[in-house]
Formats: sequence, structure tokens, C-alpha cells
Amino acid sequence: MKKLMKTLAVFSAVGSLLVTGCGGSGASSNANGGNGKEVTLTFLHWRGEDVPTFKKIISEFHKKYPNINVQMQVLPSNQYIAQAQANLTGNHGADIFTSFPGSEFSAINKAGLYEDLSSQPFLSNFNSDLIKSGQKDGKQFAIPYQVVFNMPVYNKDLFKKLNIEPPTDWNGFLKACQTLKDHGYTPIVFAGKVSAGQFYNDIVMNNVTDPNVFTGLLTGKSKLTDPDFLKSFEQMGELAQKGYFQTGALGTSQDAATAIFAEGKAGMLALGSYQITPVNKDNNNGFKMGLLAPITTASATDAKYQGVDTTTFMLGVNAKSPHKKEAEEFLQFLSQPDIAAQYANETSQMVTVKDVKYTVPALQEMEPLLKKPLRFQPMYTLTNQQVVDDVTNVVEDVISGKDPKVAAKKGQDAINQALSLK
Repeated sequence: MKKLMKTLAVFSAVGSLLVTGCGGSGASSNANGGNGKEVTLTFLHWRGEDVPTFKKIISEFHKKYPNINVQMQVLPSNQYIAQAQANLTGNHGADIFTSFPGSEFSAINKAGLYEDLSSQPFLSNFNSDLIKSGQKDGKQFAIPYQVVFNMPVYNKDLFKKLNIEPPTDWNGFLKACQTLKDHGYTPIVFAGKVSAGQFYNDIVMNNVTDPNVFTGLLTGKSKLTDPDFLKSFEQMGELAQKGYFQTGALGTSQDAATAIFAEGKAGMLALGSYQITPVNKDNNNGFKMGLLAPITTASATDAKYQGVDTTTFMLGVNAKSPHKKEAEEFLQFLSQPDIAAQYANETSQMVTVKDVKYTVPALQEMEPLLKKPLRFQPMYTLTNQQVVDDVTNVVEDVISGKDPKVAAKKGQDAINQALSLK
């Protein structure tokens, strides 16, 4: 991964890394895909760590459709939202691309850059409940490929050593944190702004249970100063005041937070399931991990949800592409259960495709979570990026020590201003 990031940096002058997946100008002229002519598709995404697996998959695709070449273009994930739309609107934009749900999906859809995929037969290969985040007005514009659990990763071996049972209510969560702290461990490793946005999802899931109330922030019907939102900020502040985050939590990068957790000196990592593989790589599978969402209610029976999930890495076809037919052939290929299983097990990512057999232990352990009451990541239901930023800023202010009521009012004032500018 470090080697890859260095490579990405080298390519930063042009903003992306171009990766040839297969074939090229010397590919066979035995055309059997699309309109039969030899074409090269550009596949734009942010998953640099998935490049080796995608190269294999693209090679298999090329064997089936020798006239279709696929070239990956990889942008760093922290630059993707800013650069992807500019790429797609250019004269030589990507033919196939990925997007995040929420504000990015909304912006790209408003720009008319998604080809309508509603009539594609391969949609039946997906779990229909898991691809809704790519729908708008009854049409399927993007297809989420990954299922991510946005819940803190916890050190199962450490919890067992300290006789900590996974807590089922707020007092239990505080007690677990205190036990970790009393034994010299950091209860929760926080990864700056990334954790500020993600951890808030877990805190708010059982405090603001009505999704329409949460998205009411976009219309002014709900306010950050309302009691249930305020309770969430107060609970975040309580964790900070009691010293349950590491020193310098807001200045810690995602990689640094992962490295700290991998050392085995912390109980939880405030990121998500996608970070299990990097931790295992950092510490050579040094300890067992699980996923643990903080339950913020007074009793377990009051909790409506047991965790947060997100369907993301949403595959779309550029409406401006001259090779839409060939691009749809590639999406159809990715939707096949055996191909999706190859992607899932090699990258340790759960997928939205049905009938996939997971062979990686970490994925096998996560699979039962899909049967639990989970909430789609609330922050991704906010389609205005400025509102997302304002909520995240309140979380950061509270962790910095600002009074939750003062921070919430400041955040609401910023949202009011953003909405008045629409």
C-alpha cells in the first residue's frame, strides 16, 4: 500500500494513475462484444488497493470480449469527489466510473452524467435491497458494488483479556471505555475528520431514528439544536471529556490511526470494516477483530439499530460515453457471482451481488451482520456537501472541548446560511 501511495504521488501532476488492465492495440480483432469494433474503455475509480484484482478480472473479461480493452484510471480517494466530475464532463471522460452515495451521487445525477441502467437484465444479479442508494425517481443510475459496515473495529482478544463483553447500552459502552483506560489502553483511536463524520453515524443512529428527521437538516425542518441531535453531540463530548480518544485525535490521519490500533494498544478504531485488512497487514494478523457500534440508548431494548452500513463504490456508465454498449458489457461481467466472489475475497470487501460465496474468514464473520437491523449511513443521506461539512465541523468542535449547545448553534447557523444560498 505504501508503495502504491508513492506511485500515486508520482502521478499527482496529472491527477491520476493510469493502469492498463489488459490487451491494448495488439488485441485480437475477433470481436464479440458491443458493436464488434475494437474499443478501449476507461474505468475511473478510487480503489488503488484493488488494482491487482481488477487487472485479473479485466484480463478475464478481455478473453471473453477480445475487442474490448479496459484501462483503469485511479484517483486518490481523498481527491476523488473533487476531481471525478471534472473528468466525466471532459472531452475524453471515463466510460465507466464509480461514485460515492449521497452528495456526490446527487451532484453527478443532477449533471446528467449517469446513463439510465434501469432496463439492464444484469440488475437481477444484485440484492435489490442493497442497490437502492443508486436510484433516483424510480430509475437505477448507479449500482453500488460494495457493502461496508461503518462501525468501530474492536480488538476481540483485548476485550476477552480484560473480561469486557460487547456493550449493549450507553452506560455499558462508557464502562467498557473506562476499563480499557484503567488498564492503560486507549479506548477509541480516532482518525481526524474521517472518524468525525463516520463515528457520528453510529452515535446518531438510535438518537435520531427517523431518516426523514435526519434529512430534515436539508430543508430546515430539523435543526442541529433539536434535542436528539444535541444529545448526540453531548455524548460525543462526554467521550472526549473522559479522555477516551487518544491525544491529538483530530490531527491523526487514517493511516496513523490504523497503525496505532494495529499495535494492540487500543480497544477500538473509529473507522469501519474496510480497515480490517490494513490492520491485519500492519500487524501480520496479530489479533482477532470484530465490529462494535456504540449503543447510545439507556437500555438495549430501546435500540432500534445495531449498526450502520453503506452500499458504495457505485458503478455507473457515463451518459456521454461513445461506448455505452461495451461499458454495460463490463458491468454485466462484474455482476456475475463468480467474478464478484473473486473481487470480494481478494479485496476483503463484501459485495451487493447475490449468491456470492465468501471464503475469507473476516468476510464470513461479517456476513451475519446483514441479517441484523442496520441503518444506512445517515451522513450519506445528506445530499448537500456543505451541510455534511457543517455537521462534521460541530463534531470536531465538541471533541475540541466546545460546549455542545454552542457548537450546535454555530453549526446550525452555518447550515441556515448554506440553505439560504441555494
